Amino acid sequence: MSMLAFLGTQELLIVAVIALVLFGGNQIPKLARNLGKAQKELQQGLAEGQAAADARSEKDSGTEEE
Repeated sequence: MSMLAFLGTQELLIVAVIALVLFGGNQIPKLARNLGKAQKELQQGLAEGQAAADARSEKDSGTEEE
């Protein structure tokens, strides 16, 4: 389930207005860009961690079969 699934249109509009007031119009694109980069890096890190865990799992299960 999406994290923002419980927010309706009015709530999202209020959050957008608050963000605009707090960060200013010039900072919003920079903030969104940085959040996007952070999300991408997090997903890459999770994928690398999962791959390492899978490799370790396959290595461990391979030694048990011998």
